[in-house]
Amino acid sequence: MFEKQKNFFKLLKIAKSRQHSPPQQSNVEDDLKYTIDVKLDHNLSVLKGFLSKGEDVIFREFRLGDKNKTKAFICWIDGLADQEYINTSIIKPLMRNIQIVEKQEGEIQTANLLKVVEEQIISASSLKEVTSMDEVLGAVLSGQTVLFIDGFSTVLNIASVGFISRAVTEPETETVVRGPKEGFTESILTNTSLIRRKIKNPKLVFKSYILGKQTHTTVCISYIDGIANPNVVEEVISRLKRIETDAILESGYIEQYIEDHPLSLFSTIGNSEKVDAVAGKMLEGRVAILCDGTPFVLTVPRLFIENFQISEDYYTRPYAATFLRWIRMLSFPFSLITPAAYVAVETYHQEMLPTILLTSMAASREGIPFPAVIESLMMVIVFEILRESGVRLPRAVGQAVSIVGALVIGQAAVQAGLVSAPMVIVVALTGITSFIVSPLYDFIIIARLALIILSSILGFYGVGVGLMFMIAHLCSLSSFGTPFLAPFTPLIWSDLKDTFIRLPLWLMRTRPASIGSGNRTRYIAPDMPKPENEGEQK
Repeated sequence: MFEKQKNFFKLLKIAKSRQHSPPQQSNVEDDLKYTIDVKLDHNLSVLKGFLSKGEDVIFREFRLGDKNKTKAFICWIDGLADQEYINTSIIKPLMRNIQIVEKQEGEIQTANLLKVVEEQIISASSLKEVTSMDEVLGAVLSGQTVLFIDGFSTVLNIASVGFISRAVTEPETETVVRGPKEGFTESILTNTSLIRRKIKNPKLVFKSYILGKQTHTTVCISYIDGIANPNVVEEVISRLKRIETDAILESGYIEQYIEDHPLSLFSTIGNSEKVDAVAGKMLEGRVAILCDGTPFVLTVPRLFIENFQISEDYYTRPYAATFLRWIRMLSFPFSLITPAAYVAVETYHQEMLPTILLTSMAASREGIPFPAVIESLMMVIVFEILRESGVRLPRAVGQAVSIVGALVIGQAAVQAGLVSAPMVIVVALTGITSFIVSPLYDFIIIARLALIILSSILGFYGVGVGLMFMIAHLCSLSSFGTPFLAPFTPLIWSDLKDTFIRLPLWLMRTRPASIGSGNRTRYIAPDMPKPENEGEQK
């Protein structure tokens, strides 16, 4: 009873508000703006209403053929479309080489005119019909050329993209000594073609979506059908479709919208500029996400062990690759714990040091006005300031600033008695080792400061507590249904062949089970490779 009364008063309130509010305009007019009329002048005025504020939008009106019977116009954006291609392959054939069109107009019904233009007049690599103004706007803003013909409610979308893009070069963030040097660019068409060059497989799939209400950015997912986990593919598509935002300017936007744990310090989505690195991950069963306007391609799912793997590991001998991987794995805890361990030893655990070393460190700290924790935090922050300035400045100037700044400031701080010499050495070694595991750098910056504060309060116990929380947090993470710490937790013995050690390629016969690949067989030969005539030579 009370529920009915409540609903009645709600309806009464709505009715009163409608009485005092001005009448809303009908949406019919708005709907007409998005429909294509058979009258050319109407379509021209509507399209100009949407695009007339852009001075780079070109409208070219003309008539088909020499008899000037049928009016038409084309629209494109200067700088996005190829001007020479438009002149030679679209305007010229329609205005001059149009005898067949005039014949069709005279002998056959006018409805066939559009088909004649589409099939016999315009020589374009890609051409399709569109029937809504929304599609027309999307085509023009993407660099295509649209053709309107009087008397038709169908528009021809002609491929004419011709904007200038950066050439394929070696990525600066992932340099290698041996291996391919080509990296992705800001053009998504170039990036898809680069993947096609690496994976010449008819089952390689590309699916495109438009994200961003204002930017209308093209986003493409790529995977190998039969190798990628279908559940992961569906989950990626589902998360992309749920994105409702004004702008997608870089793949980092997408990463923050679709990741499993957005509040975690660890990134559960991989990214790379290298074509071979992305292709290798796709061949293991991962899904790649390409975004127009950025050279960084996302890959999912991602495992924690990927932070220590680089593409060059698979191009060199397994012994050297395994040793260098150990270097990276040791650099991670070293860069994370060393400043905190120094603070803990200086503050609480002096008895753990040999007498000679303790005496030397005590002598170096004589006259230092700050406690070890303040000294450590100050030096870490100064190092990050120098690193950031070196990154943001031009390359030639940035390198000089970072190197000279570190030497001058460090030496001056020691001579002025603001910091001790061991502290400068600790921070320098910490910074160098953190560059080795660059994918984890964002986490290391925050976690290093937290461990320094904990060590100043509880010594090594605080460091241990902080590490326990970090490990527990790592165990709780997942990436698109895959445990982040796999194949360690849960333990998958068959996947350990590419973790602490890198076995020879002929021993890695199966794809990672943790990824959930649909086809796990990678290498069929059961034995170690050897010459076929080895027995005859013996």
